[in-house]
Amino acid sequence: MRKTNNRLVYSTETGGTCHTCGLNLKKCRCSNTDRLSNTRSGASANNPQKKDGWVRLRRETKGRKGKGVTLVDGLPLNPKEMVALAKRLKQLCGAGGALKENVIEIQGDNRDVIEAELRKQGYKVKRAGG
Repeated sequence: MRKTNNRLVYSTETGGTCHTCGLNLKKCRCSNTDRLSNTRSGASANNPQKKDGWVRLRRETKGRKGKGVTLVDGLPLNPKEMVALAKRLKQLCGAGGALKENVIEIQGDNRDVIEAELRKQGYKVKRAGG
């Protein structure tokens, strides 16, 4: 006998649905782990990448009118430590920057300086992208 699975996964009218109860994610009262098991890669909005112990450096210009920024992602720090590290890196590079969603943005292409500083602090650093 064949078992059918008619559970709704996504609707353009209501959006995503909970894996456990089938309700809209905004109305769902299940625990976060149940709700998030239905996302494509198991990643949540607050933690977009799985932490694997590597700090990734990449240069990006998208959405910045051609101006490049260096992004530092994958740091295993709490928010207070992230702010302090972002401040330290901005001072070291002599550039502005910001901390957005656990990603440090430093203006300009400062990958060499940032990589040296992070390695000195004991992090495993990997350059991502081109």
